[in-house]
Amino acid sequence: MTTVSDASDVKSRRLSDADYADNFSDVHPPLTPHEALVEADRCYFCYDAPCMTACPTSIDIPMFIRKIQAGNPVGSAKTIFDENIMGGMCARVCPTETLCEEACVREAAEGKPVKIGLLQRHATDTFMEREQPHPFERAAPTGKKVAVVGAGPAGLSCAHGLAVHGHDVTVFEAREKSGGLNEFGIAAYKTTNDFAQDEVDFILQIGGITIEHGKALGRDVTLDQLAADYDAVFLGLGLPGVNALGLEGENARGVIDAVDFIGVLRQSEDLSALEVGRRVVVIGGGMTAIDAAIQSKLLGAEEVTIAYRRGQEHMNASLYEQELAQTNGVVIRHWMMPKALEVSDGAVSGVTLEKTMLNGDGKLAGTGEEVTLQADQVFKAIGQTPDAGPISGIDLEKGRIRTDDHRRTSHAKIWAGGDCIAGGEDLTVVSVEDGKIAARSIHQALMG
Repeated sequence: MTTVSDASDVKSRRLSDADYADNFSDVHPPLTPHEALVEADRCYFCYDAPCMTACPTSIDIPMFIRKIQAGNPVGSAKTIFDENIMGGMCARVCPTETLCEEACVREAAEGKPVKIGLLQRHATDTFMEREQPHPFERAAPTGKKVAVVGAGPAGLSCAHGLAVHGHDVTVFEAREKSGGLNEFGIAAYKTTNDFAQDEVDFILQIGGITIEHGKALGRDVTLDQLAADYDAVFLGLGLPGVNALGLEGENARGVIDAVDFIGVLRQSEDLSALEVGRRVVVIGGGMTAIDAAIQSKLLGAEEVTIAYRRGQEHMNASLYEQELAQTNGVVIRHWMMPKALEVSDGAVSGVTLEKTMLNGDGKLAGTGEEVTLQADQVFKAIGQTPDAGPISGIDLEKGRIRTDDHRRTSHAKIWAGGDCIAGGEDLTVVSVEDGKIAARSIHQALMG
């Protein structure tokens, strides 16, 4: 077992201002108009295109690419927004490498898919930068009122869909800022220049949507109250809790929830003021773990290690994201689970990991072999948990809200979507689709 140092090394301003600016610049710079035309030319415009089937929001990908090829990026953006009002953000953060681009026939034939995500960004950015009229026209007011809880991707998508149909929507958001996952939970280098708020403003242009910030379900409003005061309710609550490691010393200085770390970083106006350890260990294998690890490195940490209890093929983070971490100097150690936190003078100084394996029954088991890594900071990224307290009275499944295929809950007036529902995913694109499906179902129910 290695020796753990007692000296904690956590500080700010590890880098120059130029380094911070460079490190947190756009990870995927946008295509130039010429590059977009060249890339669009690579599309085969397949009939029954597999890329379109792979898109959770069913965007007509061949159609929007053909419009770019024809020199009509504004029309291309309208095709995208028809299915995904957050097409701009999804172009930045979607795991296209495991969705549309993985399904691209050029990927199968050549190992080099059409750059669908960058083409989608080219179209949507062009539309928004030219300050076009909103691509949707609001229908005549119906007189119906709908409450939406949560101004994240699912809630905003649902609110927009309902507003288009002429319903009046009030969104209750616990934070003082809208955007949810897009604003607080995604790596800063993936969505630069305050794009998340630009997109919120773009969505609200449809009219008929009011957002009340600082209003939390269970604290400021209740589900029973909303169901009584509104014709329908949509819940896009997200997952507010973070799983604990369950180890002694978890409350020591330097043991941090990765979700909170990413949120603080995203809201920081001065990245150099953020403190980061010289040696960082991240526990987990999903996108939150990857984002926390990479951003620790970009803030100036010298040694960053991700410890994951299973193998590479089991990680929720895609191979592309894992490779992105490694190219940024992050070490990923598989088949390692945390066994103990080393604490000195109230601060974490290391983490002991036990090597793991799958036993004969296919279950994870420790091997007894341990290693201790020095760590000034340990980030917990082992999943988020729901809060069932404010949502009593509707059926749950393993703590999450049970819905049907139309995102309707067991309560006749309540729908839900996003990662707060059973089977939900923490992907912007999936949440947008949930909100879109729920909006259609709510509209049908309200109009008889």
